[in-house]
Amino acid sequence: MVLFETQSGFAIFYFDRVSLYKPDAMENIWANFVKKCRADSVLWPKKFQVFKDKYDAINLDTGLNNQLTKMILKWHLPGQKLAVGKPEYKTVIEAELGILCLYDEPVMELMRGLKYLMHSIVPEEKSKLAEEDGLQASQGLKLLLDRYGFDVKPEMVNQCIIETACNLYDCDSSLKKQTKSWRLASDFLEEVSSIDSKDWEIPKLATALKIVCYPEDEIVFGNPHKMFTPNELSKLVTDAPKYEDSGIVKAIILGRYKEMVFLYDLKAQHKKELASLIKKAKEAYEAEQTRDWRGERSFE
Repeated sequence: MVLFETQSGFAIFYFDRVSLYKPDAMENIWANFVKKCRADSVLWPKKFQVFKDKYDAINLDTGLNNQLTKMILKWHLPGQKLAVGKPEYKTVIEAELGILCLYDEPVMELMRGLKYLMHSIVPEEKSKLAEEDGLQASQGLKLLLDRYGFDVKPEMVNQCIIETACNLYDCDSSLKKQTKSWRLASDFLEEVSSIDSKDWEIPKLATALKIVCYPEDEIVFGNPHKMFTPNELSKLVTDAPKYEDSGIVKAIILGRYKEMVFLYDLKAQHKKELASLIKKAKEAYEAEQTRDWRGERSFE
């Protein structure tokens, strides 16, 4: 359960709490909130109420008021933890209601996502939030941008950058899901050709399996002569007939290989687009900084 504070009140949501406990939570949470259609699969709105005085509703001095107490207790289920956006809220609610609260980095990442989609998920709230309070400040988004070598200040991040970065994230996620099946299929290389491929990257492993299944086909992704040593490549081609009775399902290998190639090509497109968007955003930011500097100088 989530207690989300807006400009004029508080909202209660149910959230897929498993997402907060995964080891890679900080890398993934943000992507659930890029668009409302994505959030709908992990977030369920329950109640929003306007509070005339939010400080009176909850603070360290007077605790919880009656309105917020009733709202929390109505939707709280036995044993359910409550994610909150401020440490003082955790202190007050645990002391007065005995409800175990969560306040940590994954929860803060969740709150950034809620703020980014606030007007979609809390349509009753009409006030605006500063952009830097939303996904622009997401640590998960920053991790992705850093991994691809993009040095971007939060104030440069716009909606187009967020959505394109999410497309890149989706490609990475789909490729990651393929990893297990490729690793299982690598057992055939060990059993038939005595090739140890456990340390190979997935593109190399997928290409090797494609070669032994379809040795006459053209390799459309990467250069086999650069991927493999001459001995490895020769053995893959020579041993190809041995895989006929190995139990390997060639059609599955081909389908997964085509999917991998498609995802890598799509990933390259999104990365190129993201680089272009970030370049434009940096230029606009630097131009604005220059205008501000000149404006300040003119008053000296």
